[in-house]
Amino acid sequence: MFVDECTVKLAAGDGGRGCVSFRREKYEPWGGPNGGDGGRGGDVILVGDVNTNNLVDYKYQPHWSAGRGGHGEGADCNGREGENRELKMPLGTVVVDIATGKPVAEVLEEAQRIILCRGGNGGWGNTHFKNSTNRAPRRANAGHPGEAGTYRLVLKSIADIGLVGFPNAGKSSLTGRLTRARPRTAPYPFTTLHPQIGVIDFPDERRGHRRLLLADIPGLIEGAHENRGLGHRFLRHIERCALLLFLIDMAGSDARDPREDYRHLLRELELYDPALLKKPRLVVANKMDLPEAGPWLAKFRRRHRGVDVAEISCATGDGLDALKRELLRRAGRPRRIESAVPAAAG
Repeated sequence: MFVDECTVKLAAGDGGRGCVSFRREKYEPWGGPNGGDGGRGGDVILVGDVNTNNLVDYKYQPHWSAGRGGHGEGADCNGREGENRELKMPLGTVVVDIATGKPVAEVLEEAQRIILCRGGNGGWGNTHFKNSTNRAPRRANAGHPGEAGTYRLVLKSIADIGLVGFPNAGKSSLTGRLTRARPRTAPYPFTTLHPQIGVIDFPDERRGHRRLLLADIPGLIEGAHENRGLGHRFLRHIERCALLLFLIDMAGSDARDPREDYRHLLRELELYDPALLKKPRLVVANKMDLPEAGPWLAKFRRRHRGVDVAEISCATGDGLDALKRELLRRAGRPRRIESAVPAAAG
């Protein structure tokens, strides 16, 4: 099951209370206070994990808490610190505070650690309150409560290339041809029900091994912005892509018009987020092995002049090597992922 959005309730550990205690030993009738401090509560920490690809663990277990700090004891013994709660998050997870509606954290890198809820400090024991006028204080502090909150986790996949297209255009077949992923393929629409992330390998003896991540987004249909089909639910997964790949069935199967398919895809992306149209894009004309594809491609080029088109056939494999080289040229440069969390002022 693929889950890319859920709500969780998180709570850091409370601090332990301080201790009121006095030293009582033979020949030491005025030993004085020796109450220890309470331990600090544990933190709730988000940890970036490249081996975690969705949020299903938090869909059915939405409540997570860290350990509370131990109470202080006599003989100047401080309480133990509470155990931290580490939550593994897929890269690209945005954390939104339900109370404010604003993003407060984002996991972008492997092994990145973000303290989302801090544990409360432990209370002071009575040793801290000893002074020249109060030699036997009977006062200690309670521990501070840990931070807590309700958050919405939203996964936005970090991929170099976003693959979009209408159902039955061949997106799953292309993903299987280019990457290690093995998505389900079948001759009917919506065989892909959630995004698939695949790795495109580029062995290079001079520059070393290189790779690109390809995100296959479930098929859009006209009217997706009105929640038809699968709607716009998964388009968030291409927001960070360096290149958008528009896969078009250039043979015009199922009485489709490739020219209109491309126009409708652009329209749906614009309705979701106009910024997506500013991203570099490449049109991939699939099913070029079929005789109907040639005339349709000529019509497509006349309608959409200046649009870069790569011709391929997923069925025969023609054009795939050239497409891989073009993808590396366009999307293979190192890039910095912009965080959705605003930078702190000052």
